[in-house]
Amino acid sequence: MTVWQVNWYSIFAYALGISFVVSALLTHVVRKLAIRWNVLDHPGERKMQSEPVPLLGGVAIALTFYLIILGNMLALLFVQKLNWEWVQANVLSFLGTQQDAVWKLAGVFAGSLVIVIVGVVDDLYALRPEKKLFGQIAASLVLVLCGIRFDFLNDVIGNHAIISGIVTIVWVIAMTNALNFLDNMDGLCAGVSAIAALSFFACVLPSSQTFLCVLLMVFAGAVCGFLYHNFSPARIFMGDAGAMFCGYILATVAVLGTFYTAEATPSRIALIAPVLALSVPIFDTISVVFIRWRNGESIMKGDKRHFSHRLVTVGMTPRQAVEFIYLVGVVTGLGAALLPHVNFTGTIIVLAQALGVYLLIVLLMNSGNGKNHSP
Repeated sequence: MTVWQVNWYSIFAYALGISFVVSALLTHVVRKLAIRWNVLDHPGERKMQSEPVPLLGGVAIALTFYLIILGNMLALLFVQKLNWEWVQANVLSFLGTQQDAVWKLAGVFAGSLVIVIVGVVDDLYALRPEKKLFGQIAASLVLVLCGIRFDFLNDVIGNHAIISGIVTIVWVIAMTNALNFLDNMDGLCAGVSAIAALSFFACVLPSSQTFLCVLLMVFAGAVCGFLYHNFSPARIFMGDAGAMFCGYILATVAVLGTFYTAEATPSRIALIAPVLALSVPIFDTISVVFIRWRNGESIMKGDKRHFSHRLVTVGMTPRQAVEFIYLVGVVTGLGAALLPHVNFTGTIIVLAQALGVYLLIVLLMNSGNGKNHSP
């Protein structure tokens, strides 16, 4: 193992560990404040809990993310005697020039802050869907205006900033809502987000995108620190603020990261690694939307037809359903991590295995429908 590897792997471990500890402590504090301020999620027709549970756990996740990333960036700057050029060249070079790096970092933090604010307001006052969507569009637009777009589209359509910007906005909004939809059982959204983050980490690590790896470790640690309080039976919920923040950050990483290079990646299909890493929330969203559309219902109407709910219908306990989905996330996440390293044939095998996993799940859920005569 080289000196470079030892240094960076130590930093990755530090980022994961310190984020976990800070998040666990902040989540405890936020829980106490949510109880004092009576910010609670009450039982209802579409809720799984039998008694009120404190909200705003997402605030602890986001605060941890900001504090660790920004705090350590400032510390690094002071160590280097405020030499931003050194930091850009040795840490942020994958973001482009010095000016590009500044703008992109600002876009990530400003856009995610908008998402957190929208989520907190929704947790407190239950925003109408169109108002929430407007906030998501604004947050996604911040990314695009700061230069964060799907660069791989330039090889297909040329350098059309408007088209790549629109595709980026649609992707970020879709993933933001997909993780929000998935937040329907104790520990589900947080656990799947952590697994997806680790999958992304494995995808980008070989290409030495070190700052992105650190960012992913901080995010994973923040989510796992919250999960310590959120796993069944949950003592606090992340709320829309947390679920949308998780989706937003993971979607942004998918845009920022480089998953294909002509020199090191055998197959261009490796570009879909983020889709495979996030296939659990994507599958959940597509299946729920399809069921609602098939039944002539509003796709925005909440119900208990999510992936997790339908696993409970076939006989699993809620905790078993969550653990089952974790396993699916790990299997597909490992496939995503393999995509940048295998040739075209290997890529087809990985994708076929992932497809097979989800087809088996569809068969399992449909067997439950027949037994219980439910749609």
